[in-house]
Amino acid sequence: MKKSFILLFAVLVITHFSAQAQKFAYVDTEYILEQVPEYKSAQKKLDLMAEDWQKDLEKQKTNIERLRKELQAEQVLLSDELRKKKEEEITELEKAMKDFQKQKFGYEGELFKKRQELIKPIQDKVFDAVMKVAKESALDFIFDKSSELTMLYTNAKYDRSDDVLEEMGITVTNNNQNNNDKK
Repeated sequence: MKKSFILLFAVLVITHFSAQAQKFAYVDTEYILEQVPEYKSAQKKLDLMAEDWQKDLEKQKTNIERLRKELQAEQVLLSDELRKKKEEEITELEKAMKDFQKQKFGYEGELFKKRQELIKPIQDKVFDAVMKVAKESALDFIFDKSSELTMLYTNAKYDRSDDVLEEMGITVTNNNQNNNDKK
C-alpha cells in the first residue's frame, strides 16, 4: 500500500512538472489575414466572381419562373403534347440551373478551386510563420482564437498574432485588437 502511494505521488509530481514545462500561446488567424493585403485582394476577387455567378443564377431562376407563369396561363389552351413539351423544357432549364450552381458553388466547384488557388498560398505563409514563431519562442502549443476551438478567456500576453505578422514582413500600424486586450 505504501509503495503504491509513493508511486502514485511520484507520477503526480512528474505529471505536474511536465505540465508546468509546456509553453503555449495563441494567434488570431482572422485578425492576421485581415492584415495581409494579398488576402484582401484575393477575397475581393472571389466575392466578385461569386456575385457574377449569383446574378447568372438569378437570371436563370427568373426565366424559369416566367416560363412557369406562361405555362399556367396557357395551360387550358395547349394540347397535352405541347403542355408536356413545355413542362419538359422547364424541367431541363431547372436541371441546367442546378448543374450551374453545383459547377460554380458546389464542393470542388469553380469557387472552391479558385479559393484554393488564391487563399491557400496565403494560409500556408501564415502557417509557416506560426511554426517559425513557435520554434523561436520554444512554444509547445499554439491555439487559433478564431477557429472552432472555444476560448473562454485569453490573456493578451500570450497572443502571438503580431509576431506572426512581423515574421511575414507585415507591419501593423493600428493595432486596436491587441492593444485593447493588453490593457
